[in-house]
Amino acid sequence: MRRRVRAKQPNSAMCLVCGLQNSAGLRAFFYELDSDELLAVFRPRPEHQGYPGRLHGGLAATILDETIGRAIMIEEKDKFWGVSLELTTRFKKPVPLDEDVRVIGRVTKSGRIYEGSAEIINKDGSIAVEAQGRYLKMPLEKISDLHLIESWKVVPSPDDPETVDL
Repeated sequence: MRRRVRAKQPNSAMCLVCGLQNSAGLRAFFYELDSDELLAVFRPRPEHQGYPGRLHGGLAATILDETIGRAIMIEEKDKFWGVSLELTTRFKKPVPLDEDVRVIGRVTKSGRIYEGSAEIINKDGSIAVEAQGRYLKMPLEKISDLHLIESWKVVPSPDDPETVDL
């Protein structure tokens, strides 16, 4: 199914998931889709492996957690962010290194404590890892000092998709 990209979400400098200056990080980009889902795209590198040639399971859980946590920004924009309360992860297939990985996440139940789900989708379309979680909506100023978020911005790229096939 083809989905249109409505917006790209910001990246930071040093976040483990989206930090563009974090040499050990995933450097993921996040796109809001017309289905009210969030698409994350990143390319795991050798330093992200668990078993040889496979993404470490903890990093798989990390990208799923970040995607669900950010999904609330589709409806709340920069008013509220998601703070993790609980994450349940199910590993179904390995996630290979050195190829683009797609993650799809969504909010499944709204409220001050919201719920969401996400999946890592392998190149062949199969679900490699899935997660469900509960998150607390919080304004950024209660999570971190705003002056520490010096580089939170959308970074356009010629590789940004206008549509995606899911």
